[in-house]
Formats: sequence, structure tokens, C-alpha cells
Amino acid sequence: MGALRCSRVRLAIAAIVAVILGSTVTAAHAQGMTGPERKKMEEMLKGVRTEIANHYYDASYAGLNLAAVYDSAALRVRDAQTVDQALTAIAWFTFEFHDSHTFFIPPARTVQAEYGWGMAMVGDSCFVFRVKPGSDAERQGIHPGDYIANVNGFVPTRDNLWQINYLFGLLRPQPSMRIVARAPSGEAKTLDLASKVRERSKILDLTGADGGRDIGQLVREGEQEAEEFRGLTVEVGDSILVWKMPTFELPLDELHDALKRLRGRKALVLDLRGNGGGYEKIMLELVGRLNRDDVPVGRTRERDKLTALVAKGSGNDAFLGNLFVLVDSRSASASEIFARSAQLTGRGKVLGDRTAGAVMRARTRGLKLGMETMTFYGVQVTEADLVMSDDGRLEHVGMVPDELVLPTGSDLATKRDPALARALTLAGAPTDPVKAGALYSKK
Repeated sequence: MGALRCSRVRLAIAAIVAVILGSTVTAAHAQGMTGPERKKMEEMLKGVRTEIANHYYDASYAGLNLAAVYDSAALRVRDAQTVDQALTAIAWFTFEFHDSHTFFIPPARTVQAEYGWGMAMVGDSCFVFRVKPGSDAERQGIHPGDYIANVNGFVPTRDNLWQINYLFGLLRPQPSMRIVARAPSGEAKTLDLASKVRERSKILDLTGADGGRDIGQLVREGEQEAEEFRGLTVEVGDSILVWKMPTFELPLDELHDALKRLRGRKALVLDLRGNGGGYEKIMLELVGRLNRDDVPVGRTRERDKLTALVAKGSGNDAFLGNLFVLVDSRSASASEIFARSAQLTGRGKVLGDRTAGAVMRARTRGLKLGMETMTFYGVQVTEADLVMSDDGRLEHVGMVPDELVLPTGSDLATKRDPALARALTLAGAPTDPVKAGALYSKK
């Protein structure tokens, strides 16, 4: 998720909530709620409140009157006319903390919408980053590099893009999305892009009584997610290793396997673009493997303690070659901390775009309703705040690279990669953006 930032973010959230609570819902939950459904929503809200009350890092709850905010959310659930509106009321309760890592995870069991395209910020502009082959977006001529001016009535910005994705991806899946886009050539277009909507059961059967259908679906989804977050290493000559690392949620032995490939190299280009974070332990291990001495990364503040965050150095086993780190607006949490630490210590040079500014430590707490047949939901709760070694904070702010290197719409459309090209050139392998953009496709 992207970061919640400042007061105008609160206004944007309020506007999105108002759209849902005050609109005619067109998704699968448009029908009125039954009594049992409303009771279920009330129980979900209670479960979310309990987890936040017990585990949120700040005992003052960011200055909120927790009881009053909960009562307001409960009233919204009571007055909701649809399941969508009730789920939004629960989400609103978590939004009030204005925290990048605390949010409601609604049940994803009734409707899934696959839009077939994705967008991201480059600087202060929003661009299409990917288009799925065979999707309606591809059929209607949407391409990577298209500038997105409007999505279902919202103008995407760094402050609200995560909200748009959260709204239409989790809370309110849509049969179509109306976008206003502009191709790199300047051609403007307003399109209704159909999504692929799948109906799913409201409950999940883990008993096997359904012939294992629900269990099998969970396994398939897990395999797809694992493939999406698989890392990639590419050798450039004999002296440079490029490591595309899409997540810090990886086993320790996988990290060590990648680091073994650094032996004898003079430089590492670590590509953390799109890396939304992951395990703090893995991040600290990587910092330590790239430094001879211990590295004070910062300190974390939990509800009842303050803890130094230190990466243990690797002595003579450390890789001490040149380090270049690539980041973008999707780089969040552990990837931001790693990059900022490399920047503060002078260990590496950071290139790319300003990062997400979402660096709190959090834990996802899975919750359920039911016994043999269960409805799953959850809440991610921030359990610690982070202050870097220079006493600065990245939350709500992000980090600015040593060199801002931003792709244009035309770069995205033609798969040119100026940031990777710049890093390789600095590492001693002069490369143009065209060759850099083709580097990963060779694997």
C-alpha cells in the first residue's frame, strides 16, 4: 500500500468514502443487506477494533479518541444499505489513523475484478505500467506509457493513488473502469475498460466437503503470487551483477544464493523498483552482507520500548564493491529503509524516483468468522515507528535519490530504461536505455 501523508489526504479519503456511502452501488453487493450480513459486518468491525486496541504502537492511538471513532464507524455500519457501504465504514475506521501500514483487509471471497492493466506514479504524473495480453484494455488500445488523467472520476496523485487501488481493487470491484488517458503521441482518449469479474463464494470451505475446490483455489493463488515475486539476477560482463529484487519477503537461503553470485564482482546494481518491502530481518541481513562493520540503521518505537535497529556487519566476508540502488514511487517500507541507509552511510548511490514514504513496521492479523465454513478478513496494524540514524523519518515523506532519473511515457512505451542505463554506466559498463530495457527480457 502507498502512504497516508497529510491533511489533504484525509479530505481525499473522506471524498472517496462519501462516493461509496452516497452512491448507487453497481458491484455484486448492490442488493440490500440481510440481518445476518449486517451482524457479520458488526462483528468484523469489533474484531478490527480489538486488534488495533491491543497492538497499535502508539498507546494514544495517534491522538484519536478510539471509542468515539469506533462508535461513529458502528453507526455507519448500522445505517449502511449495502455490504459495500458497511465494508467501507470499517475501512474508514482504520483510515482515521492516517498511517501507511494500518488498514482493513476485507473478505475477498465474493467478487474479484481483474482489470488487465496497472498504473503507477512517475514523479508527479500517473502512467500505465502494464497491460495484460488479451485484456479489454489491450483491445481498446491502452499501452504502457499512456498518461492517466482520470480514473472513475478521480485524478490520480501520489497522495491518493493507493486509495484508488484500494477502493476499486478490494472494497468495490467494478465491472468496468472509465479512464481519461493520453498516449505519448498526444492522442487523448476516454474509454470504458471492461474488467474480468469472477463471482466467488462468500464463505471458504476448508473441510474438503466441496471436493477440495476452495483449498485448490488457495494453492493456485499462492503459486501465482510466488511467481510474481520471484527475483532475477543478470550478469553484465564479468564484473557487474544486476539483481532485480521485487520483495524482501524471501527465505534467507534465497538471499544467500543471490549474494554468492557477487563473488569476484566489482559492482552490484540492486533494483528495488516496485519493491513494496517485506521482512525486516532480511533487509538487515542484506545491509550487513554489504558492510564490513555493524551499521546503525535507526531505531524503532513500539508501545512500550525503544529498540536500536542495527545490521551486523560481515567482516572480511562482506561484499565491498560498488553499490547502486534503484528505487521508484512503488519502493516502500524495507526497500526505502535499505536505500536510505546506503545513502546515509555513503555505502551506495541511489538513483530513480522519490519513494513511497511508507516505512512503519506492521503485522497482518488474520481474522475469521464461522467454524467449519469460514469467512476470512483481517487488519494490518502498525506495531512500530521508525526513525533513521540521522533522526529523520521517511513516513509520509519518502526518500529522494542521489540522482533523479525518471522514465518518460515514451520510455515506458518502448521499454527503455534510463535509470538502469545510468546505474550500469556509473558501474563501468556504459549502456543506453534501449539495451538496459532489454536486459531482463533476456532471462
